Order: sequence, then C-alpha cells, then structure tokens
Amino acid sequence: MSTIITAKVPKKLRDEARKYGINISKLIREALEREIRRRKIEETMRLQKELKKTFEKIKRDEIVEIIRETRNER
Repeated sequence: MSTIITAKVPKKLRDEARKYGINISKLIREALEREIRRRKIEETMRLQKELKKTFEKIKRDEIVEIIRETRNER
C-alpha cells in the first residue's frame, strides 16, 4: 500500500530536476529509505551500548551458570 506525500520545492528546482530527467518520486523514496536505515543503525548502536552496560554488571560466573542451566533444560 502506498500513500501520497507532498513536498514544497522552488519551481526552479523542480524545473532543473525535470531538465536532467530526475525522477523526483524515486529520489525522495530512496533518500527516505537511506535515512530510515541510518536511524535504525543508530538506534541499534544505542541499544547495544545499553546492553553492554547491563551485561558488565553481571558477573561472568553467573552468566556461565545460566547458560549451563539452559542447556540442561533441553
């Protein structure tokens, strides 16, 4: 499903884009996809840092014990 989004750009800019055969819709779609991808990566990195801080608080022996318990449950 698609939706329509409008953007106000100067007429001169639109005319130049047409002159060079630029598909404005495609360009906007690709730019939006790149920006969303970039922000997802940023969010993942932020969450990774938070998890790292959390895991640093857990002692290694506790982690080993939890892993062993999980293996034994199978």
